[in-house]
Amino acid sequence: MGERLRQDYGEPGQHAHKRLRSWLAGEVPHAYPEVLVRHLDEDRLALVFDAFWQVLPFGTGGRRGRVGYGSNRMNPTTVAMTVQGHCQYLRSTFPNRTDPAVVVANDVRVFHDLAGAYGFLGHSHPLLGVSSRSLGKLACEIYAGNGIVAYFAEPENDTAVLTTPELSYLIGQLGAVGGINLSASHNPPDDNGIKVYDQYGSQPVAPNDQRLVDIMAQATDIRSLPFAQALGRDLIRPIPRQLHEEYIQTYVRLYNRIHTPLPDYPVVFTPLSGCGLTTVGALLERVGFPVRTPPDQGPDGTFAAIPFRVPNPEVPQATEPAKAFADAHGIGVVLSSDPDADRVGLEARLPDGSWYHFDGNQLAAMLCYFLMLDPRGPQRRGLVIETLVTTRLLGKIVAQAGDSRIVDDLLVGFKYVAAVLKALDRTGTYHDVQCGPEQLVLAVEESHGGMLIPHIKDKDAAPACLYFATLYQQLRQEGKTLLDYYIHILEELGGYADVNRSIMMSGAEGVLRRDRIMHSLRETPPLQLGGLAVMDMIDYWDETRFGPFVSETDKLPRNVLQIVTDGGVIVIRPSGTEPKLKFYCQLLPRETETVLRGRALLEAVRTRAEAIAGQVYNDLLARLECRLSEAGLLLSDIIDLAHKRTFDTTTIPQLRQAFLSGSLPSLDDTLAWLRAETAEMTPGADPLPALKAPLAVLCEQWRTEGLSSPVLEALRQWTRIESIESETQRTLKTQRT
Repeated sequence: MGERLRQDYGEPGQHAHKRLRSWLAGEVPHAYPEVLVRHLDEDRLALVFDAFWQVLPFGTGGRRGRVGYGSNRMNPTTVAMTVQGHCQYLRSTFPNRTDPAVVVANDVRVFHDLAGAYGFLGHSHPLLGVSSRSLGKLACEIYAGNGIVAYFAEPENDTAVLTTPELSYLIGQLGAVGGINLSASHNPPDDNGIKVYDQYGSQPVAPNDQRLVDIMAQATDIRSLPFAQALGRDLIRPIPRQLHEEYIQTYVRLYNRIHTPLPDYPVVFTPLSGCGLTTVGALLERVGFPVRTPPDQGPDGTFAAIPFRVPNPEVPQATEPAKAFADAHGIGVVLSSDPDADRVGLEARLPDGSWYHFDGNQLAAMLCYFLMLDPRGPQRRGLVIETLVTTRLLGKIVAQAGDSRIVDDLLVGFKYVAAVLKALDRTGTYHDVQCGPEQLVLAVEESHGGMLIPHIKDKDAAPACLYFATLYQQLRQEGKTLLDYYIHILEELGGYADVNRSIMMSGAEGVLRRDRIMHSLRETPPLQLGGLAVMDMIDYWDETRFGPFVSETDKLPRNVLQIVTDGGVIVIRPSGTEPKLKFYCQLLPRETETVLRGRALLEAVRTRAEAIAGQVYNDLLARLECRLSEAGLLLSDIIDLAHKRTFDTTTIPQLRQAFLSGSLPSLDDTLAWLRAETAEMTPGADPLPALKAPLAVLCEQWRTEGLSSPVLEALRQWTRIESIESETQRTLKTQRT
């Protein structure tokens, strides 16, 4: 195995072999050498390499990745070494604290190997059943072993959870020196992660996170105390119940009864099988909103009720079952949160019975407008904070509100929002902004995150859901929808359009491809991108422009290219938490669209943005000497690029040939074949919902080409039944028309 690793993968293969030998020798805790031996088969060379070629990176505030065996996986070893390093970091940072304490949170995740990566190990091996809760208990044991008190939700309840925003709140209330959360946020169920928080309830930024990473790298001598023993010694403590009530009341006071909830207009809230009922659900009910939750979408670490098992409010399909539930109960809105309840989702039913999915930029604009400009809202004035990839529409709202300031140039991640608030708290100044953190009106990012209170220094779905429930009821009384509200904002302030997409590229090869695209853009800057003329390219790695790197951990978040075009700005960056390259198209209003009103305005700006985003996707793939077809581009961005290319190069030609030859005699046969062919696209979940949009396009293309059969017509009708028509699909239809 060692020789093959070196031959096939070169120097990275040598590193993988060295780490593998260390784990086989039991030199790291919880290594399971007896299980690793069963990996040593030539057929599993790629799996072994990917599992050991690196130590799972410490990205945006922590580590996140697939659960599995090896240094590049989430497992008890990764958690133990991270926590031990955190203990040593805390001891060196707070040498005079005689009673340091941390808060340990966890979400609902449980590893069942739904993707079948470890099928060769059979139905029983040590990682099956490992949960966020069990990893949280392990972390508590290590903190206790290092003499650090760990506050843990209901220590003797193995199903207890704690959300990310409440963790941030509790760190401050308990005077803790930090905290961690065992969660992979909105990732698929085979993933997990650990996020580290500082004494302010925020995630550290460079260079502080570099010192943490350096200490973690040296942490191999794990000191721990058995859970029951630590509990008996008061080194593991339950979180005081009254603090949860105080967290809820914080938002109740902020809300200040700006609206009296109407019992005749209930709202649907789904936690997407995560923790959100404890915060979002509890807050909505406390204020008095009638809340309905689909009965099968309570806490479930496998996310079985969620399409594709992807509990992400950014993915329109994630709330399909909740929308069906809302339809059955005559409710016109669906609110959602991700598993750790820091991201918010919103879907609104339109008069024709269809549903509209709001993206994160639209949510940010609606929330900011309601808080600052809407006469029915609180009409606040003060500070608005956003990242550099969030809609420029917020700047227009702040300018129109007056007596307010905006910070809009931050790197991606709420830890940078928190850094602004901490700077304002220390000095009253951040660059040219002078105010106190208490003047915060709103901080938002495009990925469905919002913050409304400065002493909860992370995003929180709870207050956002509260205000969207308010808007829904107010508009419902007027016979309007939430989409009408957003269109009104565009009519008043301009046709801004923002579309974000991702190119998912898993594994070591995916990392190399992602980096190759970024390197290529730097070496050969584009003259055009997405059909737009490039005017300038701003590289955040440019140390003459943005200052020298303060640490290695400063490099990843600054791996950002901001490309200024004649129609807006396109930002490209690797994700800090997932194996993908993300890009953000921020388009400015066009003079030709100023005469449009209502849905015509919305459709015009979205059509333009989606078309440009599709072109950008293929422009970036061209740097890898490949491209996707029209149908391939319609596959969800949760699907890996390799599977999209297989769909283009293999599945589509085979399906077309099957229609020509008649080898798939019925719709049922066709769907069964498609389900089997594309099963790897959505591990552990039915892939067919992800195929409706591309298949609809293919059916129309083939009919235009003269291909005709009863089965093809049946498939075309199937794509229309309960189909989820994305904005991209509508764009492509418009272009063809």
